[in-house]
Amino acid sequence: MNQDRRNFIKSTSSATAAAMLAPFAAIAETQKPLFPANNQFKLLFMQTSWGFAGNIEAFCAATKKEGYNGIEVWWPADDQKAQDELFAALKKYNLEVGFLCGGSQSNWQEHLATFKKNLDAATSNTIQKPVYINCHSGRDYFTFDQNQQFISYTTLKNKETGIPIYHETHRGRMLFAAHITRQFIEKNPALQLTLDISHWCNVHESLLADQKETVDLALSRVGHIHSRIGHQEGPQVNDPRAPEWEATVKQHLAWWDEVIKRKKANGEQMTILTEFGPPNYMPILAYTRQPLADQWAINVYMMQMLKKRYEG
Repeated sequence: MNQDRRNFIKSTSSATAAAMLAPFAAIAETQKPLFPANNQFKLLFMQTSWGFAGNIEAFCAATKKEGYNGIEVWWPADDQKAQDELFAALKKYNLEVGFLCGGSQSNWQEHLATFKKNLDAATSNTIQKPVYINCHSGRDYFTFDQNQQFISYTTLKNKETGIPIYHETHRGRMLFAAHITRQFIEKNPALQLTLDISHWCNVHESLLADQKETVDLALSRVGHIHSRIGHQEGPQVNDPRAPEWEATVKQHLAWWDEVIKRKKANGEQMTILTEFGPPNYMPILAYTRQPLADQWAINVYMMQMLKKRYEG
């Protein structure tokens, strides 16, 4: 594809999107649910470093400028320089932090050992206490008993440190599907979730209407939300502002509304990460790999829309 054609596609796509986004954005922002007021409720919006091209200082500067309360990043294990740079940037821009912890090994014992090491380090650092830990826990092919050991360890660590520790509903991890997650919820009264329900939409190839009881049970255990919009055939729509996704966006909002309703009623802290991702999560044009939308702009849109919806 020559440069003129690429520029034409880009400019045409931008012009078309601009004409269509404003009406739907207005609809999404004004359909605000009614929740009882509670001054004890606190809502923090976090930005993902996933897909950001600059260094941690530049990322924190951009995050602060957009009005976020903090960032979510992987715990920089065994990298003192990265840790020093991270904590310096957090202090400079007065940002909160949530850490991702996990493992990558296919052997469950090695995986668990790495997971424990990273979790121990992230929760015991003496420079800045994280507002939460988000766990990429286990594997979908580990046995139930093997994956259970991850939950047992985080339950003890939560009691020891007081830091909220959540397990994410994520493809490839132990909570990859709704019905599997239910088994862990029923066995573990203390289990708390990071809800990234976009994964379940993809795994079950549905918007989960046939699993309402299970979804409702999961919603009652959510402490942190990854606000990405998934659909029946993928974990991320190309642009949540586009009118063709209106019904899908409304379904995700309905799920998140239930979590916020409970958190507000209880006067608890709630954290939301805007987590639309870069390619290949972000759909792209063939041959050019040009993203179909602006990842950063979408995440900022999601933050602003949800802030209007849930604050106050």
